Amino acid sequence: MTEHHHHPRLQPSSEIEASHSLGLRVIAIYKAVKTVCLILVAIFAFHLDREQNFEKLVHWLEHLSLTDSNGLRWRLVELLQSLGPSKFVAIGLVALAYAAIFATEGTGLWLRKHWAEWFTVVATGSLIPLELYETVHKFTWLKLGALVANVAIVIYLVRIAMQPRPPKRKD
Repeated sequence: MTEHHHHPRLQPSSEIEASHSLGLRVIAIYKAVKTVCLILVAIFAFHLDREQNFEKLVHWLEHLSLTDSNGLRWRLVELLQSLGPSKFVAIGLVALAYAAIFATEGTGLWLRKHWAEWFTVVATGSLIPLELYETVHKFTWLKLGALVANVAIVIYLVRIAMQPRPPKRKD
């Protein structure tokens, strides 16, 4: 027979913390998914900084045989050509920086750290004006969904972070 000992830091320290544990975990998973996606974007961007890889992608897009009713493929080709391969290093670095922020938020929330609640409120809240602008000027359902999710996250975390907390237990 083995006894299961739970690590004290991973156990909720109060009823308030316990009642919000699931919500914090869901937000942490959301941040983890965003982190993984941004790391993939960074890898792809760093791969495109090599001229031959960049040219292969542009060539492949130009010769892709799809029904192209909206010209999306050609806009992508034009965008890639206007950026050029050297700009993808900067795109990759920005993606990694955001991935690090999301990973920090997610890890802190998963561990139910009070500082992570406020860090996520500030980091997520600071992007809401930009997301609102983007959603209004270039509407997509995905942008609207992300905007609504981020507003809900900020409201939820402010409500949690503002609740009084009992003093930390000495274990």
